[in-house]
Amino acid sequence: MPYYDKKQISQAREMDLLTYLQRHEPDELIHDGGGTYRTHSHDSLKISNGLWCWWSRGIGGRTALDYLVEARGMEFTEAVELILHDNPISFPAQSRFPPVGIAPKALVLPERYANNRRVFAYLSSRGIDPEIINHCIKHGKLYEESEHHNAVFVGFDGEQPKCASMRSTLSDSTFLRDAEGSDKRFSFSFTASDNNGALVVTEGAIDLLSYLTLMKRNRHDWRLVNGVSLVGVYKPRGDALTVPMALEQYLKDHPQIRRIALCLDNDEAGRAAAQGIIAALPELEVTYCPPTTGKDYNDVLIAATACVGYRVKTRGGTERE
Repeated sequence: MPYYDKKQISQAREMDLLTYLQRHEPDELIHDGGGTYRTHSHDSLKISNGLWCWWSRGIGGRTALDYLVEARGMEFTEAVELILHDNPISFPAQSRFPPVGIAPKALVLPERYANNRRVFAYLSSRGIDPEIINHCIKHGKLYEESEHHNAVFVGFDGEQPKCASMRSTLSDSTFLRDAEGSDKRFSFSFTASDNNGALVVTEGAIDLLSYLTLMKRNRHDWRLVNGVSLVGVYKPRGDALTVPMALEQYLKDHPQIRRIALCLDNDEAGRAAAQGIIAALPELEVTYCPPTTGKDYNDVLIAATACVGYRVKTRGGTERE
């Protein structure tokens, strides 16, 4: 097996996964819209903003080298050899943002339905407080899309919508997809009215709404909570110190934040992500606050409110596919 020095390994790490697949395995790529791709071999392996994540395995990374080792199971030196052999000169540096000179695609919000009844019923059945649901609808953070009646959670950059995540309102569906042109730096979030220095971080929008509902049930003012959802997390590779894009952007936009509560899922990926974030932000007071019941904060809320299973049906009484 050949030996590679630090300079060669560093050179191999410069190639991002999207560039690697475009050059050497273009048939493996499926374009999901905007800057998001998935692979033919693994439908849950997503590539977006210079990062890749294999959601079903809870692993992810930045580079083609990470992918070849973690996802393909190649030996490290074998992966380095493959990359350097294919292009021994240099590779474009990976970036979490669109290349200079190429404008990012504009967000295409799904068409709105005439009302939000299906979404309201769905979130209510998951224990979310009606006042909080109505607040989100009133401020454009939430609505029901027209074609499939999915819930659409909208993230903003100031007053401008920048990110939209669609989620099925059916109990037995796992459909979850970002709208075309979504910029995940600006995911679904809340900003407190009193400019306080504490922030709650969850994996998804429903987890954040669940946390706010729990705050209200415990007689706290949920409007005084800063919160951001990360649209999922992945287990960092090795000793990599990575702050998720949405959290990184929120901290940039709200420099007063000094304390962070990581309300991530109580599973391997959530625990590993929390440890990575804590290590990456030594200047802040960061605490991992896993749910006390179940896997996530919606499980905690459902247990607290004694909610049971739910099924969303059409007017004809049959469950919509």
